[in-house]
Amino acid sequence: MDEMVIRDGWGRPVNNLRISLTQRCNFNCFFCHREGEENAGGETTLEEVERIAAMASRLGIRRFKLTGGEPLMRDDILELVKRLSRIGEEVSMTTNGSLLADKASELRGRGLTRVNISLHSLRRSTFQWITGCDALEEVEMGVEASVEAGLRPVKLNMVVMEGVNADEIPEMIEYSKSKGAILQLIEFQPIQEGAAHWDRFHHDLKPLEEMLRRTSEKVVERQLHRRRQYHLRGGGVVEVVRPMHNTEFCRYCTRMRVTSDGRLKPCLMRNDNLVDLLSLMRAGATEEELIEAFREAVAKREPYWRD
Repeated sequence: MDEMVIRDGWGRPVNNLRISLTQRCNFNCFFCHREGEENAGGETTLEEVERIAAMASRLGIRRFKLTGGEPLMRDDILELVKRLSRIGEEVSMTTNGSLLADKASELRGRGLTRVNISLHSLRRSTFQWITGCDALEEVEMGVEASVEAGLRPVKLNMVVMEGVNADEIPEMIEYSKSKGAILQLIEFQPIQEGAAHWDRFHHDLKPLEEMLRRTSEKVVERQLHRRRQYHLRGGGVVEVVRPMHNTEFCRYCTRMRVTSDGRLKPCLMRNDNLVDLLSLMRAGATEEELIEAFREAVAKREPYWRD
């Protein structure tokens, strides 16, 4: 199937589409990068998202990740998952988890395959300080409901911050292990609101990754970004996401993004190379013209960090 996948000028296949459904969120995390969006102008409709996914599928892009904002704030999220699951090979979601407990089973039934749940602290006060919301219990219920519903894998996204939650990593490893989830440790990035806090909160994950390599019984390298999953002795799986100044991370990026207002976004870190797909759609562009817009966006992809 790989020969069907569209490639950019650097030879990188584009085989997954990260679709932002909304900028609305019931949390207010101070470092949220909002999928790199600036000046969002409204939201795509259910039918527009479906059409975008269908066009992406024509180019061999058949894995879709739904993001936000908080995607579960969309009233049509169940129908949207159902329709996209008929188009793609995999539909997954990144969510803050607070609205997930009552929806996990039905989302699985509609075709959602896996989920990433943002969980930056297990300490109630720290969680509330980060998110602006006293909802740790609701998120933990969402984690349990997702595992029980058969979403595989369930990943817990923890943005690691110096002086805030970096000391919680051992506790988070044990928690994820106990729930049957994968812990994903993510480097703090200077994007959007996070840029003003980078010097204060950035925590270098390289030494931790070297320690995990020494203490793991198995290391699995994923295709996306060449991320490594560390299967720890005694159980537990930890994945480390280190994008900053990481040429390998960019060299193996296989992702295209769609903003909540329907613009194709070739790179999280840039906003000077977007292609406005939704305006073309609403102006009555033909399928071939829209496919050409996809090709234009792919052609604009280039590694942000490179040698």
